[in-house]
Amino acid sequence: MGKLKNQKIFIAGASGMVGNAIKKAISNYHRDSKNKNLLLTPSRQELNLLDSMLVKNWFAKNKPSIVILAAAKVGGILANTKYPADFLIENIKIQTNIIESAWSQGVKRFLFLGSSCIYPKHSPQPIKEEFLLNNNLERTNEYYAIAKIAGLKLCESLRTQYGFDAISLMPTNLYGPNDNYHPENSHVMAALIRKFLIAKKKKLPSVTCWGSGLVFREFMHVEDLAEAIIFCLENWYPSKKDAPKDSLGNNLNHLNIGTGEEISIKELAAKIAKFTEFKGEILWDKSKPDGTPQKKLDVSRINRLGWKSKIDLDSGIQKTLSNLNLSEL
Repeated sequence: MGKLKNQKIFIAGASGMVGNAIKKAISNYHRDSKNKNLLLTPSRQELNLLDSMLVKNWFAKNKPSIVILAAAKVGGILANTKYPADFLIENIKIQTNIIESAWSQGVKRFLFLGSSCIYPKHSPQPIKEEFLLNNNLERTNEYYAIAKIAGLKLCESLRTQYGFDAISLMPTNLYGPNDNYHPENSHVMAALIRKFLIAKKKKLPSVTCWGSGLVFREFMHVEDLAEAIIFCLENWYPSKKDAPKDSLGNNLNHLNIGTGEEISIKELAAKIAKFTEFKGEILWDKSKPDGTPQKKLDVSRINRLGWKSKIDLDSGIQKTLSNLNLSEL
């Protein structure tokens, strides 16, 4: 991590699952540093990211040289369906406040974290970076996806017009330490882990899962993403001649981050049932939405740069379960 040494790094959203993993990974490299202020991780109470003036003043005072934007309002299908305006308004505000302040205050490198949900619902598989905006989005997370696309395009436009060194990563579905296990606002991995642990604890005869279970998803442990972020900040410069390009030969400003492997939700549920030692029946409520039928990312470009995920799904789930505090549920 030579290029990030002695840089003042601001992690926006450091208290969340992704931000916490990034903070931990970077802290390991900064452990021997004499300057304890190199890593800036203000809490929500210390810095309200929805307030543009507060964000602008914070940047002027603290002057970070590298910014990682991991802050976002996130949730699963239910939350996205119930609160579409919140997902659109809050995410656009957070992104715009941080990106604009970083650009205007002369930040050296900026990394924006998007999501694989930015891609069209019926994208060819695996999903390449250039499939963005080729077709319609999945309705159940359309508003969140639009906000993320806006953030990606803002970073891209600032690079194009002003030479702002901003890059964007589109991670696949994430899980791991500090995940959100809220019964309504969690993503699929956390939601399933919660269901099976509670069923095991209460000795329930069955667990009912949403949808058909026949859709496919790709999952990556959040610690892999943290390593990918560090790798990209140190090794990926879109303006260089040897940088990843799309099928038309244009330099890419966003890259997919994932494992390149997928699993059906039905298989995932069976796997979690096994690891939680739940012996009951698994039922499927087909009245509930499945979401996108398949969402496997093409990660060939980031792999060719030299990064690959390390934590396989079985190990990752078992690691997550072993570190999970049941009181979180």
